[in-house]
Amino acid sequence: MSIRKAIWGDNFEAIEQNLREVDPDLYAYIRDFAYEEVLARPGLDLKTRELLAITSLIALGAPKEIATHLEGALRNGATEQEVRETIIQSALFVGFPNALGAMKTFHALLRKRQATGE
Repeated sequence: MSIRKAIWGDNFEAIEQNLREVDPDLYAYIRDFAYEEVLARPGLDLKTRELLAITSLIALGAPKEIATHLEGALRNGATEQEVRETIIQSALFVGFPNALGAMKTFHALLRKRQATGE
């Protein structure tokens, strides 16, 4: 299975289309290098890679991307508690405002998943 599909799940088609529309060349780099080379490397499982991505995206203040990778973490075996702890841990090093924003995004994701029975 594609790493992108494993992370993006049912959002696969929409995310692919959105990235292609932004710029086809940039999309190709993201697809080929970021997802199918770096994230597919041995040494770390996808759950761990997603938790690391969450921390990095919190540091960058990238809320839309955080939402994608919060879902990806849960989809790849992270528990709700592991995601919460990742967000809380990040607050120490990258700041409470960004961590708070990520936690709000995570709560919204959990409510959505509960409403849809996921």
